Amino acid sequence: MPSSTTPLRVAVLVGSTREGRFAPVVTKWLSGHLGQRADLRADIVDLTETPLPTVLPAFGEEPPPGTREALAAVSPRLAAADAFVFVTPEYNHSFPAALKNAVDWHNTEWHGKPIAFVSYGGLSGGLRAVEQLRVVMAELNATTVRNTVSFHNAYGAFDADGRVDDPAVDAAAKAMLDQLTWWAHALRDAKSRSPYAA
Repeated sequence: MPSSTTPLRVAVLVGSTREGRFAPVVTKWLSGHLGQRADLRADIVDLTETPLPTVLPAFGEEPPPGTREALAAVSPRLAAADAFVFVTPEYNHSFPAALKNAVDWHNTEWHGKPIAFVSYGGLSGGLRAVEQLRVVMAELNATTVRNTVSFHNAYGAFDADGRVDDPAVDAAAKAMLDQLTWWAHALRDAKSRSPYAA
């Protein structure tokens, strides 16, 4: 059983794969906050660098050739994670297809684990994507934390070096990561005593 002083493994799932994407800026900002914490160890899973097949096999059938190799770059990292942070933009009032695809290729990797969200976009700041993701992840037996970090009009929120000069944003990130850490410890400890039954 991991001790309470063992750093939690947090997989940061970067959902945007479009050209000219803003996700690397937001992810770098989040990585800075994660790097300040001795209790968390981050693994950035960028779906541009680790693309997954977009065609799921029919129920009971073998996946297409090459699928296992593609999943090998992602699945073990998700399975090893104690918690997740999804970095997501909002596309058409929802979240990106690449993120849904990554979610759908996995199942037990999500069970009994907490998820936090960092979203970005225009006026809504990606919050509609987060609300839809909460429903999807509940179906997969994950626990989503209440607090999020949301960048409204994101392109104007960061300076040329990718920094955000807003103490409220830093406070929001700390609160979100504190909640994620609490849930990750609680769920990891519970699963060490009794396997999660989905």
